[in-house]
Formats: sequence, C-alpha cells, structure tokens
Amino acid sequence: MLTMQAIEITRPGAPDTLQPTERAIPRPGPGEVLIKVAAAGVNRPDVAQRQGNYPAPPGASDLPGLEVAGELVEGDFGGDNPFGLKPGDAVCALLTGGGYAQYAVAPLLQCLPVPKGLTLIEAAALPENYFTVWSNLFERGRLGTTARGTPESLLVQGGSSGIGVTAIQLARAFGHRVFATAGNAEKCAACEKLGAHAINYREQDFVAEVQQHTDGSGVDLILDMVAGDYVARELGLLAQEGRLVFIADLGGKQANIDVLLIMQRRLTITGSTLRSRSIEFKAALARQLHKQVWPLLESGKARPVIHQVFPAREAAKAHALMETSAHIGKIMLQW
Repeated sequence: MLTMQAIEITRPGAPDTLQPTERAIPRPGPGEVLIKVAAAGVNRPDVAQRQGNYPAPPGASDLPGLEVAGELVEGDFGGDNPFGLKPGDAVCALLTGGGYAQYAVAPLLQCLPVPKGLTLIEAAALPENYFTVWSNLFERGRLGTTARGTPESLLVQGGSSGIGVTAIQLARAFGHRVFATAGNAEKCAACEKLGAHAINYREQDFVAEVQQHTDGSGVDLILDMVAGDYVARELGLLAQEGRLVFIADLGGKQANIDVLLIMQRRLTITGSTLRSRSIEFKAALARQLHKQVWPLLESGKARPVIHQVFPAREAAKAHALMETSAHIGKIMLQW
C-alpha cells in the first residue's frame, strides 16, 4: 500500500488537535483525478470542521482542506474535460475535503489550469475564494449595472479576509465602486490599496460612512460574512432593488428584520454555501472563472493576497493564526 503524509483532526477542539499522520494515498474514481499537492489553502470552514461544528459531507474525506494546487498524476480523463487537462499538468482544484495531504482526489471538472504567471502557492489560494465570490457576487448577487446604466456599488464586510480581498479585486476589475470594512488601520490600508474605500468598523459607523459617500443613496449589494446584529443596519443601507448576500454568520445566525422596509425598497435577501453543492454546479463555476477571471489573473488585474505560508506539518500554527483574525488575505500550507 502506497502511503502519504497528511494532517488529520485527532478530535474536535483547539488547533493542536491537528496532527501529522500517515494515510494511504487515495484512489481516484470515475470522473476523478489524483493530484500531487504542492500547497493548500487554510479557510474558516477548516477551522469550523476542526472544532466539530462543520462535519464533512457524506462521501468526502475526513481530512480538512477545500483547495489545493499541484501536479495531476493520474485519473479519469476520458469524459468531459473542458480545459484539456492531462497527467503532468499544473492545476488548482476545489475539494469537499482532503486538501491537507500530500495527495488529494478531486473531480476533474473542479480542476483548473494554473493561471500563467502564478506560483503553485498562489494558485492554491484561488479555488475556495474565487468560486465563492463569483457565485455570490455575480450570479446570486447579480452585481451589474443600475437602471441608469452605471456600474453598481458594493459593500464587503470583512474586506481584509481571503474572501474580502478577492471580492474587492474582482468588483474593481469590472468597474464597480467598492466599500469595505476592516478592523484596524493596517487592514484598511490593504483594502484601500486594492481599490476599496475602507471603513474601520471599530472607529467608524459603516452605515453613516457609506451614506455620506453615496449622497444617502446607499449601496446596491452587500456581501456579508457577519450577519447577526449587522443585518438590520445593512437593510437600511441598501438602495432600491438592493441585495444582501450572506456567505457566513460569524456574528450570529439570528437577526431582526424590518419586513416593511424590504417591501418598500424591493430588497432581496439571499445567501449560499459552496461545499455541499453538486459537481455540476461547481463545474459551471469553473468554466465561468476560466473565461471571465483567469484573464484578469494572468494580466495582473487580480492577484491572490498571501499573508503567510506554513509548512504543512505546522497546520496547527496556521489555524491559531486564523483564529486571531490578524491576517490579511490567505494563510497557506506548503508540502
């Protein structure tokens, strides 16, 4: 039996419950490929899974890790293969689990060629954030043009997170005005550098700040990973026909809403998760990203922001850093 090194969750709990282990190299099934992993991204769902709050979907690996980049080794290339991938190609891939390992299995349709000019570490920082942002900003959130034909405006809560820096860059690349909240001057400066108007939510009222800079009209779309008591304030900040899109509930899953306000302004409240969606859904996102976003990455108009890279065996340290929320952009693991 061929084996590999991996990082497993020994029990629900603190970061030190992540420990190196030896596992059998997984075997790809129909429509799947085996990737020799060079790097993997660390994401909030990994932390939640380690804490026992986000179990892997049925059939998924129990190892954490939702995105990797590396070299295609073997697998089923005989079916739908939109990017013409083959063994030996450098790819990044979206997973339902298993990324914290030297080898990982992924559906071929969830693999994308590494954009020209990006390292494997940078490529591993793409799938979870870019699939999520594209789906929620441009498809579910319908970020586009106003009735006057001008680009819509966006507020990103948590602008210095991996999701946040991705949302800012993609929205700016398509000409949208972006506001972003962050928790200190350094994080606000990072958001400003990417093209957003940054708001330090610890020192400023984000509602008042956005209203001031939009002449009281508010924003067309809010991408929210906080929820909780932010929701009522966000609804009051949305313009006519505005949309509020949830992608996490870090501030709590319960909220009070003004139903009359929603009716009067014709607002839309929506949200989604990605991990449990079908391969077909994720494959459609992969094709959209390859067409619309990969050229932006290859031209330098968008770029993954890497905060720190840890050796994979130090995954516990990476999780401890994420729990401090001190990072700007992505935390990565490297084999």
